[in-house]
Amino acid sequence: MNTVISVRIDKDVKASAQEVANSVGLTLSTLVNAYLRQVAATRRIELYAPEPMTPKLEKLIEEVEAELKSGETSKSFDSVEEFLVDLKS
Repeated sequence: MNTVISVRIDKDVKASAQEVANSVGLTLSTLVNAYLRQVAATRRIELYAPEPMTPKLEKLIEEVEAELKSGETSKSFDSVEEFLVDLKS
């Protein structure tokens, strides 16, 4: 037997969630049902809200990607000890 629930949600959040659900061939209703079934089965609530990247973090990532692309990275090490010896020299 089905029942209807009414939930207030931010318009942009709903649109984004619908987009994600649709991209894998699901409706938003199916996505919500699946999550609620998971909560009921596991008795756990798992939420994930990624932190937005700061301009500083974006700049650091760009720098690392540029170093990797140009090959300007340090050599590899087989152990922590080897790394520490190289670091001290």
